Amino acid sequence: MQQRVEDLKRLFGQVHDLNAAANVLEWDQETYMPDGAAEARAHQVATLRRLAHECFTADEVGTLLESLATETQTLDPGTTQASLVRVGRRDYEKAVRIPASLVAAMAEAVARGKQAWREARATNTYAVFAPHLERLIELNVQKAEALGYNEHIYDALLDQFEEGMQASTVEAVFNALRAELVPIVHAIAEREIPEDNFLHQRFDTQKQWDFGLEVIKDFGYDFRRGRLDRSAHPFTTAFSITDVRLTTRLDEQYLPTAFFGTLHECGHGLYEQGIDLTLNRTPLADGTSLGMHESQSRLWENLVGRSRVFWKHYYPRLQAFFPEQLAGISLETFYRGINRVRPSLIRVEADEVTYNLHIMLRFELEQSMLEGRVAVGELPERWRAKMEEYLGVCPETDADGVLQDIHWSLGALGYFPTYAFGNLMSVQLFEQACLDLPGLEDQMAEGQFDALLGWLRTNIHQYGRTLQAAEILKRITGEDLQAAPWLAYIREKYGKIYGAL
Repeated sequence: MQQRVEDLKRLFGQVHDLNAAANVLEWDQETYMPDGAAEARAHQVATLRRLAHECFTADEVGTLLESLATETQTLDPGTTQASLVRVGRRDYEKAVRIPASLVAAMAEAVARGKQAWREARATNTYAVFAPHLERLIELNVQKAEALGYNEHIYDALLDQFEEGMQASTVEAVFNALRAELVPIVHAIAEREIPEDNFLHQRFDTQKQWDFGLEVIKDFGYDFRRGRLDRSAHPFTTAFSITDVRLTTRLDEQYLPTAFFGTLHECGHGLYEQGIDLTLNRTPLADGTSLGMHESQSRLWENLVGRSRVFWKHYYPRLQAFFPEQLAGISLETFYRGINRVRPSLIRVEADEVTYNLHIMLRFELEQSMLEGRVAVGELPERWRAKMEEYLGVCPETDADGVLQDIHWSLGALGYFPTYAFGNLMSVQLFEQACLDLPGLEDQMAEGQFDALLGWLRTNIHQYGRTLQAAEILKRITGEDLQAAPWLAYIREKYGKIYGAL
């Protein structure tokens, strides 16, 4: 059996290398590639994705997985061998349903779509992106039909990112969450608004960059195995456990954009860097789900980075970077300012309280697009209507509306609900970390994060995909995914800022 496991790992390694090469090209397209190279890059990425798919779906891989499935049944399911076969088999069974031609077509459409999205957003010209979005929706429908589903076409796409999750479950979670969240938002809207004008002035972008670097180094992000670059939309990608790339977006007129975006992506990067190195070049060397991945980014961004104890340590340092802008601004005023609740147009800059409403909006629009109930040409107006309904604000431009997110240009339909799951998980996990690590908040107030990162790596990161997200969450907290802890956290934190909620 051991020889066949090694043969399987060798084949998986080749697939990983091809996909990693494609990831490098896609990262370059988002960071340094000249605009004129877009068409050539589309073909290059499509070729690599097609080759990776053909290698992964080869008969030799299927034969090895089938034979090893029986032999590994007696092993502890948490062992690397059993997990490799179980996860590999699941991925293989899904992959063989998708033609290589569809994989190549999707990769090509994504490469062109990303370039069109960047131009459309920069020029506020939705018509530039619309035909690409139509093509990406068409291909996603083909993909969903190939994968198969029982209840809803959305289920097939959501399952790629959150195994076993269904649209009906998302709707139930969102309906319950909305019922309690909307009254909180309305109650806050009636209270005194914290000052935050000091965040809206000129902040030198290089100083913003340098401060963000200092903080994520303190968090434990390893720059020997990663880097930070600029992009139109912040993202994290990994070419291997030892090569993890972050990007962020800088706004000279608004301090929180780059800083909290950097912390958010760092959370993703810390997860990727913390996976057990023995899983490298296998399907196990990735986050167990996008919801769990998002829990890490939201934990570092919000539960750490927006906390009062965090700024007890870092606010004097930030003032040293920006003495004129923050002169006369007390720590408490700054803390209240960065946690101001205000319905806003941009999801990635939304406050903790209203953020989930942005996700619900996108989830509903994705379902409508896939079912053909909303045409691509109608999307900007539908977006504006939903923003008005859910958040009471309406974008004046498509750049601040339907064009603000990169995800649809990536062909990533079914992705957005995982952001809300990550929010909920982050509180459950952080509360357990505080119980397991007495004095954690005191350490954070001193700029010390080794214990927290160690706890996350021991309990979550190291496992990669050997354990499922629900299993990890239940193992750590004793509970399934719950909205109640997040709602209690929101009421406590923002009740102190705005008054009892």
